Formats: sequence, structure tokens, C-alpha cells
Amino acid sequence: MPEKVDLYDSAYSHYEADVYREVRIATYGEDLGQTSWVTNEESGEIPRILRLTPACRVLEIGCGSGRYALQLAETFGCSVIGVDINELGIRNGNHLARVRNLSDRVTFEHCDVSQKLLFADASFDAAFANDVMCHISGRPAVFQEVFRILKPSARFVYSDALIIGGIVSHEEIASRSSIGYYLFSPPGHNEELLQRAGFRLIEVRDTTDHATGIARRWRDAREQNREALIASESEANFVGLQQFLSCVQSLTSERRLLRFLYTAQKRG
Repeated sequence: MPEKVDLYDSAYSHYEADVYREVRIATYGEDLGQTSWVTNEESGEIPRILRLTPACRVLEIGCGSGRYALQLAETFGCSVIGVDINELGIRNGNHLARVRNLSDRVTFEHCDVSQKLLFADASFDAAFANDVMCHISGRPAVFQEVFRILKPSARFVYSDALIIGGIVSHEEIASRSSIGYYLFSPPGHNEELLQRAGFRLIEVRDTTDHATGIARRWRDAREQNREALIASESEANFVGLQQFLSCVQSLTSERRLLRFLYTAQKRG
């Protein structure tokens, strides 16, 4: 396996390529530029959980390609700021905002979320992060910053697909971590950190099966488009990503790695 496998740069730089669009549709059923373990059902639930209205100002941590943030603005009339450390994703998101005439309501900013956020206290009505917290160092400080920038009673929703549920070998950890920096968490740790930051925990939902199904469909869709993807991202990277997706499917189907969706509220 290659020492490092590229997922995000390829996904964002080739966002508009037909083959990547076909893979996303086959994987998720709808193209929202996804590179996560979020099903369409969960995508539809997040706005309801956050209680979004046209008056809301929303922060998305780890916005990726930006497509989901734009859909929220189009559907609910809210304003959204998306932040991500990947500059290709930010560039893609701002391009889409201009094309869709949404730049007045949706903006994307390059940001290292492990550092202090450059937003005022109590300046957001909601915040969410889809499968990105496991990439960010210093999680206690991140939660404290999210708490700071949220208004009283505002909600924070995020998912973590790297909760340890059983024995995982060093080879499996290497494969599961091949696409970037990762943090693996013991059960109950996220709940403790949220409460320590001042949040009231509303719900913790086991969504491990989401990751299993998406990993299988994603790998199969890529295999069906093997030649076009190899031409785009190299054979070594193609093989590495296929091994990564197979690893995710195996670990989650056997519940040795778990995914949970957390809903928390800033105490009012």
C-alpha cells in the first residue's frame, strides 16, 4: 500500500469530472460532493436537528467541496460559513457559490480549526461537522471554541466514525489512516469532552451501519470506473483507496470501529 493515499485533493480538484460525479451518485444516491459517511437520510435530518430557519447563521466545520452548505442555504434560506483546511475544497466551494448566485449567503474560508476561530463570541445559531473531528488535533480546545462562538441554546451536531469498538490490528490502523491524520477515540470520550466544554448532551446515535454501506457502495462504484479513475489519480492511488474502503467496510461491519452522531446544546 502507498504510504499516503490521496482522497480529498482528487475529489475536490476533479469535482466536476463526470467519473467522480457518477461515483458519488452510485455511492450516495445524490450528488452533494460527498466524501463522508453521511447518508442522504442523515443529510436531511441535520437541518431539523439544528432547527434551522432563514434567520440562522450556521458554521460548517470541514465543509469539503461546499456543496452541502449551499444546499442548506438554498433549502432553508439560512446563511452559512464553511471552513476547511483543504484549499482546493475552499476554492471549489466559493466557485459553486458564485455560479449559484449564493455568495451573499454562503462563504468558504481556509481555516485550521485546531487553532482559535476568528469569529466573535455568540455569533452563530448552529454548528455542525460531518466526519471531520477525527482529523483535528486538540479536540477539547475545538469544542471550547465551538461553545464560545455559539449563541445560548444553539445546537452543535457532529459525527465521529473512529470510535474503538474492538480489537484492531496495526495493519488495519495503517490502512484506515492512509488518507490523512486521524484520531481514534475510546467509547464515552466524546460525551465527556462535550460536557466538559459546557454543552448539554441531547442525543448520541449509533450510525455505524451508514459507514459500512457507504464504504461498500463507494468501493464498488470506483471499481466499475477503474480505468477512468486510474487515468485521473494513478494506479497506486486507486489501489490504495480501494484498500482503504475495504478496510472501513470490514472494521465497521464487524463493529470493531464504530460511528456515532452527537447532538449537543449550549446551555442557555
